[in-house]
This record gives sequence, C-alpha cells and structure tokens, in this order.
Amino acid sequence: MQIENRRASFEFFFLEEFTAGMALTGTEIKSIRQNKVNFQDAYCLFMDDELFVRSLHIAPYTEGTHYNHDPVRDRKLLLTKRELKRLSEKLKDQGLTIIPVRLFTNDRGLAKLQIALAKGKKLYDKRESIKERDVKREIDRVAY
Repeated sequence: MQIENRRASFEFFFLEEFTAGMALTGTEIKSIRQNKVNFQDAYCLFMDDELFVRSLHIAPYTEGTHYNHDPVRDRKLLLTKRELKRLSEKLKDQGLTIIPVRLFTNDRGLAKLQIALAKGKKLYDKRESIKERDVKREIDRVAY
C-alpha cells in the first residue's frame, strides 16, 4: 500500500531522497491503511533540530471515538542524526525545500514517509515536463 504525491514531481526537481519513519498516534495508522491521506501543500521544516512534516492531512478514523487524532497536526519524522545534519546543511542553500513524496507501509506494517530535498521548477521546466509526459503517452498508445 502506498500513497504518492503526484503533484510534487511536476512542481519540483528532486535532488536527494530519504526514507523517514513517522511518530503517529493510535488512529492515524488506521486511516493511513485506508488511504485517507492528502499531501496538498504538505512540506517539512526543522524545529529545534528535529524534522516535522506540516499540513499532511490524515483524515480522522471513521470508527474512532472521541480519542480520534487531529487531522493536520505536525508529525515528527524519524531520521538518523547524520541525515538530519545533512538535510539542515543543504537547506541553507537558496531555493531548496523538503517535501513529502510518498507514504507507504513497510513489510512490518510501519508507516514510512519518503521525503525529497527539492528545488522548485520554473514555468519553462513545467512545460518541458508536460511535453515529455505527452510524448511518453503517445508512444505507449502506439505500442499498445
């Protein structure tokens, strides 16, 4: 089971990718397993040398009681100190950001978030992406 941020590859160039664990509360993992996640406007930021994902919407669990989770709370990402240091050093470059790319559960049932150090695309880069996508679609259509 995986949920992808399809818009991210259209808006950004991915420079480096990391896989991070997430600190979740009880009903959040159940909603993730039901694919009730929205990546719209989600991004990562550093707070006190720790990395958090903000605006990642995990819908409330339908079978949950009044102990259900807050859908848009900041969630801590679990990375090694070496990876955190490397990301914080790279973020000092102008125009770079960290965005969530893909959310999946591993073979042990743990939720993992694939994040990418990214640089925003300009308008002409987006046009190039659209051309490449259309050409690929046309080639697949002819091959079928």
